[in-house]
Amino acid sequence: SISTNGTTVSFNAGSDYRLKENVVSLSGSNAKTRVKQLKVNRFNFIKDPSLTVDGFIAHEAQTVVPEAVTGYKDEVDASGNPVYQGIDQAKFVPLLTAALQEAYSEIEALTARVAALEAA
Repeated sequence: SISTNGTTVSFNAGSDYRLKENVVSLSGSNAKTRVKQLKVNRFNFIKDPSLTVDGFIAHEAQTVVPEAVTGYKDEVDASGNPVYQGIDQAKFVPLLTAALQEAYSEIEALTARVAALEAA
C-alpha cells in the first residue's frame, strides 16, 4: 500500500506475521558473504549523462537478491524491443541488516579478545 500523513509518504509491503510462514532467522546465514558478492557500481543513465549515481546492475544483483529484481537479462518483446529489468533497492535492507549484525558480533568478539590480551 501507499500511505501519506500529509508530510511523508510510505510505501508499505505486507509484513504482518500472520501473512507469513516458514520464518527462519537470517542471522548466522553468512549474510556478509552474500553482501560481498554484490557488485556496487558508479554509472550514469544514457538519457542523463550529467548525473552519476551509485547502484547495481539488475542482472548482477539478481544472482544475490533475486527478489529485488524484476524481469530477465536481455529480455525483448515480440517485436524485438528491450524489456528492461527493474530493481527495488528496499529489498536489500534485510540482507544488509543481517550482514551488519554479523559484523557487529565479530567486532564485539575481537574487542573482547583485545581487552583480554591487554589485561594479561
